[in-house]
Parts: sequence; C-alpha cells; structure tokens
Amino acid sequence: MSMPPAEIGPGEFFPVVGVGPHSKPWPTGAEYDLELLENGDRRNVLDKYRYWSVTAIVADLNTKRHKLQIAIENWQHDLNIGSVVRTANAFNVSAVHIVGKRDWNKRGAMVTDRYLTIVHHPTVEDFGNYCREAGLPIIGIDNLPGISKQLESTQLPESCVLLFGQEGAGMSQEAVAVCEVVLEISQYGSTRSMNASAAGAIAMYHWALQHLPRN
Repeated sequence: MSMPPAEIGPGEFFPVVGVGPHSKPWPTGAEYDLELLENGDRRNVLDKYRYWSVTAIVADLNTKRHKLQIAIENWQHDLNIGSVVRTANAFNVSAVHIVGKRDWNKRGAMVTDRYLTIVHHPTVEDFGNYCREAGLPIIGIDNLPGISKQLESTQLPESCVLLFGQEGAGMSQEAVAVCEVVLEISQYGSTRSMNASAAGAIAMYHWALQHLPRN
C-alpha cells in the first residue's frame, strides 16, 4: 500500500512517506485509528504500527521497554535535545528525563516524544534524589580532563541513566557531582568535542551492544 514517488519537476521525484488510505474492508481491532485508515498514515513508524493510534503504539512499546533511561540538562533551550530524544525512542528506553527548564526544543524529536515517558526535574538535586530512590546509577557522558573514563572499555549497568549536558557547555558541575562515573568517547580528530546528539547515539548503542540481543 506504499504510495508511488511524487514528481517535483521534470524527471525529478521524491518518495512519499508512509501509506495512503487503507483499502476496504478495513482491518478490525482497538489498535486501529479510523482517521488514519480513511486518510492514510504518513508517520515515520514501523510497518507493524501502520494505521495504529498513538495510544495503541505506546501501549505496545510499554510491554517491551528496556531498562536504559536517558537524562538531558536543559538550561539554554538546546537544539540537540530533540535529536537525543529521537534516538532514545529508537532504543525504546524506559524514560527520558529533562533536567532544568520544563520547555525544551522538540523540533529534532520529530514527534517521537509522543511514544516515550518524559519526566521533568526542575533541578539537578531533584533528579539525583529521584534516581537515588529508584536505585538507578547515573552515568555521565562528557569529556572532562582528569575525571572522565573511557566509554569503550566500560561495562555499563543494564539498569541505569545516561546523563548528557548542554551542547558546548557540557555537563554542569552539579550534574557531574551526582554521577556515579563520567565517561568520554574517544576521538581522533582536531575538535575538542562532538555534537551532543551524536554522543548520545554512540553511548546508547554502546549500552545496547552489551545488553540487547541481536538477530
């Protein structure tokens, strides 16, 4: 039911995302969204979830959430937060914690935050207390001279929170203080640090290689 490419100029085409209206008779089931069946589903979702409502997708994802959680400091409305959230969705983490300002830049998330549990903490202290009570070790990701250890040689706990700081500024001193350990990603070029969203993807994949089965 995928739609053919749409023409944007003589001989030029771009792919149309998703699928068009579902042919009748429609499938039955509480998971299906009648509006999507009628008008088509242009969302960036797995084929399994085509025409499903957001509520139904979240309910299914909740049955297989992983023990990894993600936290991001949000003091300067960082553009990278959305990209980290989108990657967190790809790894189906248990929760994403926004530490600092409640409002965060969602542009890079591409609405994937709808499929995640988002928890807000106004201060680092509040976040630290939450994790302490939940028995969740906080693993910071930043390249801090004399403090950071190598991510690549570290075995991460299956149940943990990976904490990321602001783009450019990195983790705040308060955030470093609540971490069990701070890990850095080895780099081999001229720049001091890599993009926060890229670092997030690498760190989450490192955790996945250690704890998730591969087909």
